[in-house]
Amino acid sequence: MFPSNVSTINTPTARIFRDVLLKRKFRSLCYEAQGILVKSLGLCRIDRLPFLRLVIKDSTRFVLGSVQPIKEETMERAKAAVGWLVRAQAATVDGGVSYGYFPYGSGNGWKKSYPETTGYIMATLLGYAKITGDKEIAEAALRMAHWEVSVQMKSGAVQANELCAQNNQVAAAFNTGMVLDGWIEAFRFSQDERFLHAGKRAGDFLVGDVDEQGYLQSQGKRTVFFPIKTYTCLCAWHLCRLSEEIEDDRYRITAVKIVEAALKQQHDNGWFANNCLTRPEAPLLHTIGYTLQGILEVGISTKRDDFITAVQRGVDPLISKMSPQGFLPGRFYSDWKPAGFSSCLTGSAQIAVVCYRLFEHTENVKYLEAADSLVNFLKALQSINLPITEVHGAIPGSFPIVGAYQMLGYPNWATKYYLDALLCQQRLSS
Repeated sequence: MFPSNVSTINTPTARIFRDVLLKRKFRSLCYEAQGILVKSLGLCRIDRLPFLRLVIKDSTRFVLGSVQPIKEETMERAKAAVGWLVRAQAATVDGGVSYGYFPYGSGNGWKKSYPETTGYIMATLLGYAKITGDKEIAEAALRMAHWEVSVQMKSGAVQANELCAQNNQVAAAFNTGMVLDGWIEAFRFSQDERFLHAGKRAGDFLVGDVDEQGYLQSQGKRTVFFPIKTYTCLCAWHLCRLSEEIEDDRYRITAVKIVEAALKQQHDNGWFANNCLTRPEAPLLHTIGYTLQGILEVGISTKRDDFITAVQRGVDPLISKMSPQGFLPGRFYSDWKPAGFSSCLTGSAQIAVVCYRLFEHTENVKYLEAADSLVNFLKALQSINLPITEVHGAIPGSFPIVGAYQMLGYPNWATKYYLDALLCQQRLSS
């Protein structure tokens, strides 16, 4: 038997097992199995027993389908999420935000600073600070912005992966766009010209990185190389915003070109090809969310109704696959059948944000209802009032936490997008 929250959406069990076991290379399967074993053994320590109990409880909830969505407590949970993100920053030595908390193996569980996601985390925290007037949170976000300026590459780009020595840095267009997001918000908040200057350098890098077809080229190393990564179109939104700040049409024109290229990857049923870090035949909900948000926001900014219609074609099949409780599978095949059993919680939060924005733009209540269902389900998965202070306020990578995406850990971007969704819910419920 499979968990009730999975069976209700008719997961194609045999198809998933066939792809996992028969279509993968033997070496790849062995590598993944080794990684799972190492992580599991890393929890078999006395000081990790509280976390092991959390894992068992979480897995039981998944199997029994016993998660009870929470409709209230939006700002209380937002405050807890903010607190965790600030602690993730404090866990580093440089002002950036830790990649996340992964309590297995040696060390205290906190990873090094992660430039890419620190960029868009500072944008979210500044948004929270504007709503609440919390000066300490604003100061924490601006420290992130100054740190990002200090590690920006000479080309204007932002490096791939976790922070490393300059001679090992490789430019990544997507990471550059995500930090551009933060610099724009930092400038708008503080009017510090250093952030706008860094943002312009990043924008110039992105404009120069787009090929004739409209695709960004710099992917960084240590990622699976595919010539096209559709989800990088999220960078287009931030180029549009940069264009507004410095009144330079080059950035807006490039943004439209990037989105038009992304739409060439969309099938008639709304699904996007070449839209994943590792499995383009079954993209992750996380990268689907990136793509939909980028196209939607550029569509709203440039008044391109065809962009917004394309997003609706991509969102409608997704919300039809959501369980009544708000569970959404973490991967999808090109026919929109689920390609995995676990949920990618980052992706669920991203889809909620897209649905909230679609509701604001179209006034179609089905998007508001879908977004609320996703967020209320995520609230029930947020780590609150647990004996493990390192995870208080955070959202794990997967549900169950032993699921495929960021297994047994709390990547910082999961909590960032969850916070974005909470703030949208609060704004629309006021």
